[in-house]
Amino acid sequence: MLGPVAFFSIIVVLSAALHYYLWARLIRDTTAPGRWRRVGTIAIAGLGIFATVTFMITRTVAVDAWWLAWPGYTWIGLLFYLLIVLLILEVPRMILAFRWRSRNRKRSRPSASLTTKENTLVTADGQEDADAETPAGESASSGPASLLDRRVFIARAFAATAGITAACTVGYGMYTAFSDLRTVRATVPLRGLHSSASGFRIALVSDTHFGPLIHEEMAARVVRHVNRQQVDMVAIVGDLVDGTIDAVGHKIDGLRHLKSRLGTYFVTGNHEYSSGADSWLERVRELGMTPLLNDRVEIPSGRAAFNLAGVNDIAAPMYDASGPDYDQALSDRDPAHPVVLLAHQPVQVFDAIEHGVDLQLSGHTHGGQTVPFDRITGLQQPVVSGLASMSGTSIFVTRGAGFFGPPVRVGVPPEIAIIELQAR
Repeated sequence: MLGPVAFFSIIVVLSAALHYYLWARLIRDTTAPGRWRRVGTIAIAGLGIFATVTFMITRTVAVDAWWLAWPGYTWIGLLFYLLIVLLILEVPRMILAFRWRSRNRKRSRPSASLTTKENTLVTADGQEDADAETPAGESASSGPASLLDRRVFIARAFAATAGITAACTVGYGMYTAFSDLRTVRATVPLRGLHSSASGFRIALVSDTHFGPLIHEEMAARVVRHVNRQQVDMVAIVGDLVDGTIDAVGHKIDGLRHLKSRLGTYFVTGNHEYSSGADSWLERVRELGMTPLLNDRVEIPSGRAAFNLAGVNDIAAPMYDASGPDYDQALSDRDPAHPVVLLAHQPVQVFDAIEHGVDLQLSGHTHGGQTVPFDRITGLQQPVVSGLASMSGTSIFVTRGAGFFGPPVRVGVPPEIAIIELQAR
């Protein structure tokens, strides 16, 4: 796991590289040396610095910097999609460049037939006369200047295409990010679950990320959505907040109105630790939630019961906090009862398998949050979204209710999941 200094160093280098590529394609290739190139260069450099500063400040400084986060993260969203479109357009750009070079090589070869005095006049210094006729098949505008004009035209056309596509995609993604929450349902059979407990329903909430861009309205949406389902229990599996309790603590007050038969349980995500986990744990207790910090409770359901366990996020040791302890959470349990584990990151399922967990409920991935980055998320996590089975352990990963970074969700709408347990 990277430390904060190494992490932010990588961010600086990556931001510089991405903005340099953007400058090359949007500014250098589309303008001649002079005033407009200087203006464009300053603009791209400024946006690169602004994006980096936005990310660092919103992740480290205890202020609710919405005035910085909105323009900064919106630009980061545009940056990503500009890069995607421009990289896709590299293919036709290379094909066109190859064709132009091939044509120029053919035109530069000596003609196989001799030209006559009637069609070519040569001056005493050996230069072709400007009034001489052009050999047959040759265009008067087929020189290097014409080639440069074509390249600039294509560069500007591709830049315009990238800009329009990125703007439309980000606009759609912002609309989706703030749209109403979807309900996703999954039925999970559990070995050892008594038939009287079949139909037990858990509302799974994750990644609300209350902070500079997500406010009290999210709490109202979550409460309205969950209470409408009339579930047996609510599970919040981390990344509740982005910011210190002094800066954004008031934004989660509405969650005290969550209603279920057996209450709300909470486990930490990586963003709780970067936001001051101890204060937030005390806050969620004040709101009537029960944190499971490497702990376990027995959940009664009719004549039956199952174990509900929760472990800390794997990022906790980076902030001098206790990491996940599966032995502490799962030892000395009744083996006749199935285990449902709350763990923020899907990758924790490998430890869950070793400890005989029947079902793990997770978030963290946001389902990739936006296409095509959902494919990249799958390189780090074994499951990006939905229900899967691994070595006899079921795992369900919710796409989450909020977003992190750019206020954009493309192809991955926000959701709350309803998990129904069934006796196998």
